[in-house]
Amino acid sequence: MISMEVFMDIFALRRQGFSIRHIAKKLGIHRNTVKRYLENGSPPRYRKKKRAVSILDPFKQGIDAFLEHDSYQATWIFDRIRNMGYKGSYDTVKNYVRKVKDRMSKLAYIRFETQPGFQAQVDWGDFQVQEPSGYASTTHAFIMILGFSRAMFVEFVKCCSLETFMDCHIHAFRFLGGVPAEILYDNMKNVVISRKGSRVIFNTEFAHFAHHYGFNPQPCPPYSPWVKGKVERPIDYVRERFWRGYVFESLEKANRDMVQWLNETANERIHGTHRQPVRIRWEQEIPSLGTVPATDYDTSIKVFRKVYKDCQISYECNRYVVPHHVVGKQVLLKIKNNVMRIYHDQDLLATYSVPEGKYRVTANPLFYEQVKRDKKLLCRKYAKVKAKATRGLTNGSLFPQVHYRPLTVYEEIAQGGAQWNS
Repeated sequence: MISMEVFMDIFALRRQGFSIRHIAKKLGIHRNTVKRYLENGSPPRYRKKKRAVSILDPFKQGIDAFLEHDSYQATWIFDRIRNMGYKGSYDTVKNYVRKVKDRMSKLAYIRFETQPGFQAQVDWGDFQVQEPSGYASTTHAFIMILGFSRAMFVEFVKCCSLETFMDCHIHAFRFLGGVPAEILYDNMKNVVISRKGSRVIFNTEFAHFAHHYGFNPQPCPPYSPWVKGKVERPIDYVRERFWRGYVFESLEKANRDMVQWLNETANERIHGTHRQPVRIRWEQEIPSLGTVPATDYDTSIKVFRKVYKDCQISYECNRYVVPHHVVGKQVLLKIKNNVMRIYHDQDLLATYSVPEGKYRVTANPLFYEQVKRDKKLLCRKYAKVKAKATRGLTNGSLFPQVHYRPLTVYEEIAQGGAQWNS
């Protein structure tokens, strides 16, 4: 059935002399519909259909009361109302319970605007790259938006690892001119490890990172993407205004072009919400941002490993040789940009390039030379003096050598005619 506005348009176009085919094409309806209303001449009438009575109707009030008390499963409710006389199917109950839960879970929200320097929002976006071979690969984009000015920073990266995630924050702070007091995230694993009710368990490394830069990480409530709307919409803006039609060559070039686009287009536009140029609001916001620390946070991957007896440690199916004096001790591995640095306390023991593949052994030959040299010194040290218990072995006998005397001497001693120590 058509609306009254469409019905009036049909007759208006007909009076202008247009054909039925032209009217149908212009209004986006079938020509038989146009013909029927022109011949009939009566406006569309809405007939209210009588709603069929559901077998569940007598039990809906009880189901609503159950769900207001707690979020019971449909199977639990089905068992209860069946004992109350319900004769229908489980699917009918399940569909109704789903509708009630959806209605209860919908939350109203209002748009809020933040004060200068108070909040930024962060998210990832996925962008497809068509290779010459026809294979489509994925490039990830890190996006940070300042809540007051809507100034934007975007960086393309290969992966979404924690190391990369923190590096992108550092680059964003430098580009935007400071650190906001609060940054809003969804429940990504780089920020939130798990939730226990209302308690949020943060990623330990990222919590140290946030403390170093002086901002408070704030995760969104689960399944509430509208809370982070300031950064959700700019992802589509980047996709349509920068990425669509862009000829991708390399990450380095894409990031250079992105910085130019941010400076010339994205951060120069008049924003649709505050109706002011982003650049002007950004300049007003910078004095309210926190100062970027003089020393960057060490974003290396940090893991501890115990040194085996063969002077090796294991990491991601590869082995690395360290000096022998740390055998049996815990050492700290710092990995960044495919370079591994190995520390014991504050001492740097070794630096290695992380090999490609698995089951490789990476070693510094000097470490094995030190083991051989120290082993020879130990052998010479213990070979100089023999233990007392083994001195008899040098005489070819296990018994001590004593002075030989005739038996007559012992008889004189027994009779008192000689001294014992003579």
